Amino acid sequence: MKIDPQRYYRLPWSLTDNAVSWLEVTTDCNLACEGCYRDTRSPDGHKTLELLAEELEVFARERNTDCISIAGGDPLVHPEIVEIVRMIADGGWKPVLNTNGLALTEEMLADLADAGVYGFTFHIDTSQRKRADAIGAKTEEDLNALRLKLAQMLARHDIACSFNQTLTVDTLPQVPDVVRWAQKHPDIVHSVVFILYREPRLFEDEYDYYANGKKIVVEESYKAPKTWGGNRSINAQAVVDQIRKADPEYEPCAYLGGTVDPRSTKWLLATRIANKQRNFGYVSAKVMELIQLGNHLINGTWLAYSKPDALAAGRASMALFSLLDKGARSSLWKFVRNGLKNPRELIQKAYSQSFVIIQPIDLTEDGRADMCDGCPDMTVHEGKLYWSCRLEEIKEHGCFVTAVPRHKQAEEQPKQEAPARRELPVVAL
Repeated sequence: MKIDPQRYYRLPWSLTDNAVSWLEVTTDCNLACEGCYRDTRSPDGHKTLELLAEELEVFARERNTDCISIAGGDPLVHPEIVEIVRMIADGGWKPVLNTNGLALTEEMLADLADAGVYGFTFHIDTSQRKRADAIGAKTEEDLNALRLKLAQMLARHDIACSFNQTLTVDTLPQVPDVVRWAQKHPDIVHSVVFILYREPRLFEDEYDYYANGKKIVVEESYKAPKTWGGNRSINAQAVVDQIRKADPEYEPCAYLGGTVDPRSTKWLLATRIANKQRNFGYVSAKVMELIQLGNHLINGTWLAYSKPDALAAGRASMALFSLLDKGARSSLWKFVRNGLKNPRELIQKAYSQSFVIIQPIDLTEDGRADMCDGCPDMTVHEGKLYWSCRLEEIKEHGCFVTAVPRHKQAEEQPKQEAPARRELPVVAL
């Protein structure tokens, strides 16, 4: 079945009222991922606590939000990361660390837990060819042992655990291996995020790029190795097809659309209810809507992350939502029927586990950039909000780079007019 946003709940996240905001605390990193869009050569280095407090004030003033994603670089290399987490928690937000996990130790994790860290999103994939803790890993399946080790560390402290990975056309066939692994551990692996790779090289024959009215060569700013990333982009549908090879029941329930194309699914969310042995069904669009609206009514924010004990309340969730939703009733009935055959499973916990697909910036035929509408990863730079995945453009040029289709320039060349300016990503996610 093809994905269709009209079947799903459009997440109500917006620029000013969003489940997540993105705080970049450093540009330093202890790993060089192939295809990374962040310029770790930036002179910014570690931001001071005073500057970070100012950026949090921007979020507090301009963006009602539930979680603060702490990013970089890699935030764990910041010498004051524990105090940063405490500052965010004291401000009433959920601090969530986005890290490769290389610098994480048991001692640091204990300190971060005491400071109030809410969750981790670990970036682990085969683009990290120089990981000291995964020597010899060549496939995504090879990295599952490392993922499990980190998930078990967090479980000992009751901290939410998520994993993301960058997908290319080359690693796309490995998606089922990661999905099958995650489904064996719904108690400690709470979500898996697949981020589709984007970079200008894939469009270099179709567009010219401009900044401040001058033509630029984006490859000079974006130095991804041409042997990595494949020879074409992939879309969310391709990932859905791969997930369904591991789980034919997989079905999304919610999405974020594009700023240009109303049918693009820039963020695609699916949540299942399962124990360690079997799946009882996927959450429907109606249930996700009730969850989001309920959280906003009670807590005043849209929901992104939940504590592991809340995610372990799958039986109660099925029973509660079965009163209102046909899909939840079907899941509950499947749970009961299975319990009659396997009585021990009636007393086992059922867990909520999510799979997310992020389809970043896409260029339309006329050169416009189709961004994530209601992007959760907005960050602060010099007191203003920007898409975090395009921050390098602002730092280098002071403006967003624009794209002009070469066929359009050829058509308009006799007019001797300046090319129309349209937004273009020079960065990949």
